[in-house]
Amino acid sequence: MRNPLERRYGQGDLHFITFSCYGRRPLLGTPPARDFFVRILGEVRIRYSFRLIGYVVMPEHVHLLLSEPATSNLSVVLQVMKQRVSRTLLAQYADGNAIAESHFWMRRFYDFNVWTGNKLTEKLHYMHLNPVNRNLVTHPKDWPWSSWSHYATGDVGLIGIDRWNESAGQSENPHP
Repeated sequence: MRNPLERRYGQGDLHFITFSCYGRRPLLGTPPARDFFVRILGEVRIRYSFRLIGYVVMPEHVHLLLSEPATSNLSVVLQVMKQRVSRTLLAQYADGNAIAESHFWMRRFYDFNVWTGNKLTEKLHYMHLNPVNRNLVTHPKDWPWSSWSHYATGDVGLIGIDRWNESAGQSENPHP
């Protein structure tokens, strides 16, 4: 029998989340698919009122660094986000835009509670270097589906980022 998964919610921590496409297939392998994911991320972020501290959308997986939502828990938020993305993109694949798939996402997600500034920095660097380490680009600036531009240049990029103020335990930006 598997060990039960234990999620630690309600402690005010940030969460480093990773989830993958089914079978690690590159179902987010096109710019329109990644753009669509970011759009849904923004919509779900507004609906559930969580802070987005960092992200990267890769062809076969996603990393998010976010706060706990004000109106629910992370499991519900991720379920809604994954369902909205998969329903639309699977319908497109069924229409012949790609190989038909019956599943889009792996069932579970990895959740690491981030409670120190050093861990926050480590996770942001890891996310931002992911496209470089996977040889998708030569520099993080060349991968628009991440929060790198916000931290490096202050640019908004594809979605606004809430810079985390560790001493106050909250976002410095007033949105979402």
